Amino acid sequence: MLTSLAPAKINLVLEVLSKRDDGYHETRSLIQTISLHDIISFELARGISLECTEPSLQTSDNLVVQAAELLRKVCGCEKGVKIGLEKRIPWGAGLGGGSSDAAATLLALEKLWELELQISDLVGLAARLGSDVPFFIHKGTALAEGKGEKVTPLPASLPGWFILLLPPLPQIPHKTQQLYSRLDKQHFTGGQFVGKAIEAWLQNRRISPSLLFNVFDSIAFDAFPGLEDYWERFKEAGAPAIHLAGSGPALFAPADNEAAAEELHRCLCQQGLEAYIVSTILPQMV
Repeated sequence: MLTSLAPAKINLVLEVLSKRDDGYHETRSLIQTISLHDIISFELARGISLECTEPSLQTSDNLVVQAAELLRKVCGCEKGVKIGLEKRIPWGAGLGGGSSDAAATLLALEKLWELELQISDLVGLAARLGSDVPFFIHKGTALAEGKGEKVTPLPASLPGWFILLLPPLPQIPHKTQQLYSRLDKQHFTGGQFVGKAIEAWLQNRRISPSLLFNVFDSIAFDAFPGLEDYWERFKEAGAPAIHLAGSGPALFAPADNEAAAEELHRCLCQQGLEAYIVSTILPQMV
């Protein structure tokens, strides 16, 4: 049996450059995995099955199942797997949990089924599952371009701390598509925000809060009714810079150090809010 940790991510910078002829959007983003993670176990079996701690995600539509089925089909593998998924990453919040789970499944089953594939092979399969999945094959820090499938790994970050705030808002069906549909030419940028952030990253392996950017911040309050109240409460608690995590509605803010993160986390929890202290230090398997 194998056990894998599937980390969440935050988009430190997320730009949309244009709308493509195929209906998708051309994006450029600086992405960072964080310590919040799901735990996935894999055990050889006859067929492919999934047990998940979140009952609503225990379906054949789960990207974990789709990843296993795709890998078996492409490789002509007759082996099966029993998958156990312990969800710790809030789902539907813009943190990439489903994509990370899919990438972890590809990586784990390549070993469990002894397929001897290259990373480039897995990245190609990941792109067939979703735009964010290729990034999670690499993890760490990376530049993502195109629909998100073109991934360039960057030097690992220095330890950094963030606070996540999960507003108790209703799930929005087809959320990501809805947010992209709200964008028009006035929201498009030329990639300059990512360019400045990467320049700083290559010098210091971190970026200042002033360089963080998310194109969806400008439409977040219209897209998520009620989000503005939680944004203001986050700000009043002392968050220095607040941004949407991916396509939201989770919010994140950087902290100067672990002590500052703990103080901000305490203030939010005292209000009965769901908040997490996370870092760029990925947990190790035990």
